[in-house]
Amino acid sequence: MFLSELNIWNFRKFGSSQEGDEVKPGLSLRFNKGFNLILGENDSGKTAILDAIKFVLMTQSNDFIRLDYEDFHIPESSTNENDRTDRLTIECIFRDLTNEEAQSFLEWLSFEEVPSDGYKYILKLRLEAKRKYRRVYYDIRAGIDAEGKYINAEARDLLRVTYLKPLRDAENELASRRNSRLSQILDNHKTFQDKEAHIFITAIEQANKIIQKYFEGVDINDNILQDDNGKKLLEEINQYLKEFSSINNSLRASFSISELKLKNILEKLSLNVSINKPGLGSNNLLFIATELLLLNRDNYNGLKLALIEEIEAHLHPQAQLRLIEFLQRESNNLGIQLILTSHSPNIASKIKLDNLIVCNSNNAFPLGSEYTELEKGDYSFLERFLDVTKANLFFAQGVILVEGDAENLVIPAIAEIIDKPLVRYGVSIVNVGSTAFLRYAKIFRRKDPSSGTIDIPVAIITDNDLKPDTYKQVKPDARTISDINLNEYRENKAKYYDGQKVKAFISPLWTFEYDLALGSFTKEIYQAILYAKAIQHSERIGLTENKIQEINNKVDSDLKNWEAAGWNAERIAFEIYHNIMLDDKVSKAITAQCFAKILIETEDRDALKVRILGDSNIQYIVDAINYVTRSEGN
Repeated sequence: MFLSELNIWNFRKFGSSQEGDEVKPGLSLRFNKGFNLILGENDSGKTAILDAIKFVLMTQSNDFIRLDYEDFHIPESSTNENDRTDRLTIECIFRDLTNEEAQSFLEWLSFEEVPSDGYKYILKLRLEAKRKYRRVYYDIRAGIDAEGKYINAEARDLLRVTYLKPLRDAENELASRRNSRLSQILDNHKTFQDKEAHIFITAIEQANKIIQKYFEGVDINDNILQDDNGKKLLEEINQYLKEFSSINNSLRASFSISELKLKNILEKLSLNVSINKPGLGSNNLLFIATELLLLNRDNYNGLKLALIEEIEAHLHPQAQLRLIEFLQRESNNLGIQLILTSHSPNIASKIKLDNLIVCNSNNAFPLGSEYTELEKGDYSFLERFLDVTKANLFFAQGVILVEGDAENLVIPAIAEIIDKPLVRYGVSIVNVGSTAFLRYAKIFRRKDPSSGTIDIPVAIITDNDLKPDTYKQVKPDARTISDINLNEYRENKAKYYDGQKVKAFISPLWTFEYDLALGSFTKEIYQAILYAKAIQHSERIGLTENKIQEINNKVDSDLKNWEAAGWNAERIAFEIYHNIMLDDKVSKAITAQCFAKILIETEDRDALKVRILGDSNIQYIVDAINYVTRSEGN
C-alpha cells in the first residue's frame, strides 16, 4: 500500500477551477511508490503538500496539528481576507493494497480497473472542512463516492505517517522525558512486544529492591548498613507526611527508579551518538536512523510512509549525499515510501529525474517519463551530467542555458550593467558544456500542457555557427553565410528548440566572440584575447601593469593599421577571432573572464549600458536576459 495520489481543493495556495459541472482540484499530484523529492523555491507549495497529507493521515508521533482559518484559499485575484473560500477538501488515494492490508479497510475499499492487470483495491480518504467566521469544522470519510463513510480510529491509526520537522530538534526528540519520541518508537518495535515480562521490567524491579533496601538501612540480604543516612532521610520525609495526613489515611513515601511498566521505563531512556558533544548534523542522522525503525516493522499492515521536510537540515554536502543515496536504495529494498522536500542542489543532482517533483506557479510537476517531453536516452544522459552546478535550475525563477564558458562568464556582467542582475531576479545560468540544450530544456516541457506548464522562462543562448564569407580565404569551398537563406536558417533553428516556456536566442552570425568583435566591442574583445594569451604563457606570474600597457598599445596600433589598410569590420573581426584567437589556441574561458572584468571595471556605466543596448550583435543576449527576468524591452 502506498499514497498514490493527492488532490487538493482550496487549501492554502492551491485553489480550484470550474469545468462545466465539475469542480477541478487546484492540485492533483501523483507520487511514486518509493522515493519522491519535492523541489522548488521558497513559498512554492512544498510544505503545503506535506501538511495536507498530515491533516488527513495524522502522524505517528501524535503531533498537534489542526486546520486554521488561514488554511482556506484566497484567490490570486484578491488580497482581501473576506474572499477566502469557506470550504476546502483534501483527498488521499492509496493503491497497491495487499490482501493482508486490505482486510483492515474492508468497509471503505473499492475497486478500479487497471489496464492489463484487472481490478485492484483502491482506498480514498477525504477531509472536508468548512469555516464559520474563524471557527473551522471538518471530518474525514473514506470510500469511493464523494460522501463516503466515517473511518474509525483503529483503521485511521494504520494510516499514520512518520513526520520529521524541517528544523527538528533531534537531541530533544531522543532525550529521556515523558512521552518522548524515542519511547514511542521503541514501544512500537517488536523488541518490546512483551509488555509484562520484558527483561527491562525484571532489571528495574531488582534495582528498585536495592534502592528500597538502602532507604530501609539494609542491603539486599537484609544486613544492616553502616551508612544509615538514606534511612534517616526517608524517615524524615515520612514524619512530615504523617503530620500532613489524617490519622485514618496516613501517607508514606518510598524511593524507586521507575514504575514497573515498560512504557515508563522506555521514557527514561535516551539515545546518543557515541562521540563527545555531537553536533546538530550527527544528531539529525541518529534521529532519522531511529525513525526508520518504525517504517521497517515486520508483519505491519499499516502505511509505511515518511514525510521529511528539508532532509538536508544541519548536514554538510557529503553527509547529504550519503544519506540520500541510502534512502533511495532502502525505499526500494524495504518497501518504504518517502516524500521529502529539499532546497539543496547537491541532493537534487543525485536523485533520478523520475523521482523529482518541481513546485511552481501554484502547481506541482512530477518529472517522470509519462509527464515530460524527455526521451528515455535523455534521462540516462541527465543522470550522468546533471551535477550540482546545473541542479540549481530546479530552484530558479528563470534559467539561461549556454553551451560554453564564454557566455557563462560574460552574461552575468552584461546583465548587471543593464540593471538586470541575475541573482536578484532568481535566474540561474547553466553551462551545458555542449549543444545538448534540448536534453535540459525538455525538463521544463510537459507532454500534456493542458494539465499545466512549468512557469519558468528558459532561454537557450546558442551560436548561429554560420561562417562569414571571409572564411573562404581559408577554405574556398566552405559553406558561408551567403550560401544560405539566413532568415529561414535562423527560424528553423529556433523552431527546433522553442516550446512552451523554452525559447532560443541565437547569435546573428558565427560565435559569441566573433559577433563581439564585429560589433561595438571590437577593442575590448581584442584586449581580452591578448590578455588571455599572455596569462596562458605566464600563468604563475599573471599580468603585470607593464604587460597590460604593452597589450593596450598593441591593440590601438593594430586597429589603427587595419583601418588604414582598408579592412572592413568583417575582415577585422575575422582576424581577431580566427587568425589570432583560434589559430593561437587562446582559451575562451580566460578570454571571457578578462572581457567580463573589462566591462565591470568600466567607470562610465551609463555610457557602457548605452553601448550594450545599441549593439545589434549582442541584442540576442539582451533579449534573453529580458526574457528570463520577465522584463519588457530595455
